Amino acid sequence: MPAVGKVLEAGIVVLYVGLLTTSLFGGYVTDYRASAGDELADRTLATASHEVRNAVPPAATAARAHVRVDLPGTIRGESYRIEAEGESLVLDHPARGVGGRSRLALPDRVDSVSGSWHSQRPAAVRVEGTGDDLAVRLVAGEAAEDGLSDDGSRRSAGGDGR
Repeated sequence: MPAVGKVLEAGIVVLYVGLLTTSLFGGYVTDYRASAGDELADRTLATASHEVRNAVPPAATAARAHVRVDLPGTIRGESYRIEAEGESLVLDHPARGVGGRSRLALPDRVDSVSGSWHSQRPAAVRVEGTGDDLAVRLVAGEAAEDGLSDDGSRRSAGGDGR
């Protein structure tokens, strides 16, 4: 009879561990991952908006800036895109409920914002123009690396357009 008792005890332990694992991975852990992914998407979008805003140089006759932006490689284990839409940045992620939109607070002299970034490629902001006619462009890949200095960023503004 002692063997039967040991088998029952082992069965109860296995059943307890199985139920605990099922409840954690079926509900609590999944909800936490979704919440953490959404929070990371919000922070990424806020950081990207801040970097775009900071890339616009002070008022000058002619301006040119190139600033690298560091983005997380993945959110919730998936790559994503950030696209310029009008005066906003939109984070597009394959997981439902992860993503968002952030309105850019840019000076009036910025006429347009265009381009997109992919999380698996280098990203940068390019600003070019003269006076009250600046264009902001999100660039990725090789275009993001063109013109970068050793520290990974380059900003220049000048009055002669060179």
